[in-house]
Amino acid sequence: MKMKQQFSFEYTHYESVAALSEADRALVEAAREATQKAHAPYSHFHVGAAARLKSGRILTGSNIESEVYPAGLCAERTLLFHHAACHAADPIEALAIASVPDERECYPCGQCRQVLVDTERRQKSPMRILMCGRESITEVDSAERLLPFTFIL
Repeated sequence: MKMKQQFSFEYTHYESVAALSEADRALVEAAREATQKAHAPYSHFHVGAAARLKSGRILTGSNIESEVYPAGLCAERTLLFHHAACHAADPIEALAIASVPDERECYPCGQCRQVLVDTERRQKSPMRILMCGRESITEVDSAERLLPFTFIL
């Protein structure tokens, strides 16, 4: 039997970082600063990610490229793996992603989307994701919104 179904979700779009809360503006700024630590000599696409933990602490990560492609790692996974190894007891409440160049909003790749969902499952709580461009920002209330058909063992 064939049955058509539909998937939809709500998200928030901000035309300017000024529309964010003070805490979220600080998180976006931390992600933007993290782009300066990226090592991207091949793609020249510098990505930074910043996570605000339940304690209020902010962690950052940057993308790292390697001569032996695909050995590099995206900013989100650099950050999330560090969080899992060193701060797992302090759940992530919000995560911002920024890039240089920044003409458009920076969205996570498929692998990062899965690791974001894995992190939510491990910490048993969702995290808001802020995907930033130079001016605009799109926010989802959970990584599951970015990957509706996730991998599950």
